[in-house]
Amino acid sequence: MPINVTMPALSPTMEEGNLAKWLVKEGDQVSSGDIIAEIETDKATMEVEAVDEGTLAKIVVAAGTEGVKVNEIIAILAADGESAEDAAAGGGASGGAKAPQGNGQAGAIKADPRADAAKTGSEADAKDAAMRAGSRASGGGKAAADGAKGERVFASPLARRLAKDAGIDIGTVKGSGPHGRVVKADVEAVAKGGARTVAPAEKGAAPVETAAAPMAKAASDESILKLFEEGSYDKVPHDGMRKTIAKRLVEAKTTIPHFYLTIDCELDALLALRKQLNDAAPMATGEAGDRPAYKLSVNDMIIKAMALALKAVPTANVSWTEAAMLKHKHADVGVAVSIEGGLITPIIRRAEEKTLSAISNEMKDLAKRARARKLKPEEYQGGTTAVSNLGMFGIKDFSAVINPPHATILAVGAGEQRAVVKNGAVAVATVMSATLSTDHRAVDGALGAELMAAFKQLIENPMSMLV
Repeated sequence: MPINVTMPALSPTMEEGNLAKWLVKEGDQVSSGDIIAEIETDKATMEVEAVDEGTLAKIVVAAGTEGVKVNEIIAILAADGESAEDAAAGGGASGGAKAPQGNGQAGAIKADPRADAAKTGSEADAKDAAMRAGSRASGGGKAAADGAKGERVFASPLARRLAKDAGIDIGTVKGSGPHGRVVKADVEAVAKGGARTVAPAEKGAAPVETAAAPMAKAASDESILKLFEEGSYDKVPHDGMRKTIAKRLVEAKTTIPHFYLTIDCELDALLALRKQLNDAAPMATGEAGDRPAYKLSVNDMIIKAMALALKAVPTANVSWTEAAMLKHKHADVGVAVSIEGGLITPIIRRAEEKTLSAISNEMKDLAKRARARKLKPEEYQGGTTAVSNLGMFGIKDFSAVINPPHATILAVGAGEQRAVVKNGAVAVATVMSATLSTDHRAVDGALGAELMAAFKQLIENPMSMLV
């Protein structure tokens, strides 16, 4: 019986991914646990393992294909004793496919069980499955017939990407390529409103052609483009990360009632302690030779201070849900890391329990792998708060957007020499401004102020972080 290999959900929020590379080819024998492909999500490139054993009978989705939906069939395995030809012919949407197993996905790719919290019965998956099962049909020849049967719409990877960028359902585009294949020109024609599309087939009826109404999104893009002289700009398509960042920021800013609290912290004592600790660091031997076992940054100490502040004010260490308030037992602090094309927030788990040196070394490792897009989903998803530091760029103060499920995020500015009044006299001190963005549903003003006061106390009395 053929075994369908489907696009895995590598994180709870993953809806689609790019099939970057196949590490096996048709005819290869695959064993459970073998690394068979590389999948690019919006945050990282991840290797995926096979769950089942068999011969790779057919690669359905070619390497380099973008926007592959979760649970879409990407390959077919021939089971033991079955010929590759029979499996390739009998796999796909037919009823002979092997039932879901392992981590609950309908296929033979294994995702990390801690990360695979996405439910195949979710609304998005159900909608996608319904579309693939026959609620849409592609136009022209064989493609139209296949669409009515619920099989895969024939379209080039470029056409799929252009349709996605323009907000066009690829299943409604009439293909003009070989055997009704949807090509670039078809999508561009629909986007301009000059083409005809194929209406979804109802109960097996033949597809009916209707005049295409320009998509609202495409019209909006066109109206913006008209404001600029043609040739005066380069059009750079959004990648998956940029789209995800945009979507989540809009959701966060429009659904979370933010308010902001700013406090100034003197850093002189912290800077002096940091220097003392770094000077006392023991030497460790590694591949690069002898080097200090740790090198603390100001940000490492800010992470620790934020974690201890949440421990001191536990009612602020929460996440809002419509049904209940989640009161977290540990401070898992996310730290914003800038990477090419966007940013990612790796998490220091149980930061309140870790030493400064442990936080420092863990943060360096996470940041390095974040920039290489090698983080695992559990290393950047979740958390109870976050820290975003732009002080190294000379930014004095700013407000950050809350990253759900967090109820708070701390925006840290540069430490700079300022005039302060001490005991009635003007003095010079190194001062840092920190702004807490807060979800007012979960944390009220007085509670947020209490949290910031605890943070300030730790920053200005840093020895308390060592005991």
